[in-house]
Amino acid sequence: MHYWVQFLRQALPASLFEEFEECEVAWSVVTEMLTEWELIVDSTEQVRQRPGDSDQQTQYYSGKKKQTTYKQSVIGLPDGSDIVDAIVAHPGPSADITLFRQQQSQFQDVQTFAGDKAYQGADRTRTPHKKPKGRELSEAQTQANRIFAGERILIEHLMRHLKIFRAAKEIVRLRKDNYAQVILAICGLVRLRLGAIELPV
Repeated sequence: MHYWVQFLRQALPASLFEEFEECEVAWSVVTEMLTEWELIVDSTEQVRQRPGDSDQQTQYYSGKKKQTTYKQSVIGLPDGSDIVDAIVAHPGPSADITLFRQQQSQFQDVQTFAGDKAYQGADRTRTPHKKPKGRELSEAQTQANRIFAGERILIEHLMRHLKIFRAAKEIVRLRKDNYAQVILAICGLVRLRLGAIELPV
């Protein structure tokens, strides 16, 4: 397994960022092109094997899942045809917006994004209307949220492609470093399946 994961990691870049990060000029051109679109962002959690160390249990315990988890954050193209950037193997309690802000720093200052309610407050990021405390959303806001959800559904499809692989959806029994490489290899395979990259001859 380790041989093939290493081979896939070398042959198939996990994201656009990884594909062009070694060439600063190429990446500046890519980030300039990306500003023409509103990129979409989402995150997911995967249950990991419970650590024996109590400090690690606390570090990885997700109150949302009620289990120890890893978290992934993925930024994709608006049509869901490619992975622009991916952060993997972060502790489950990490806030979605915290991981996203790390990713944002790699893009140009004018780059816009679209995310769910977890990303409210992030710069240059469009999110659905939040229900006011003690009140209801207006009909116009409800309709706008429906339209927004329809536009953003493509990132859910992209995440579904990742979760086709059992290693990306079942309980993780790998060390963190090995797990991260497996998930990044899966991202590369998804990009190959979507036609974003070609397997080198």
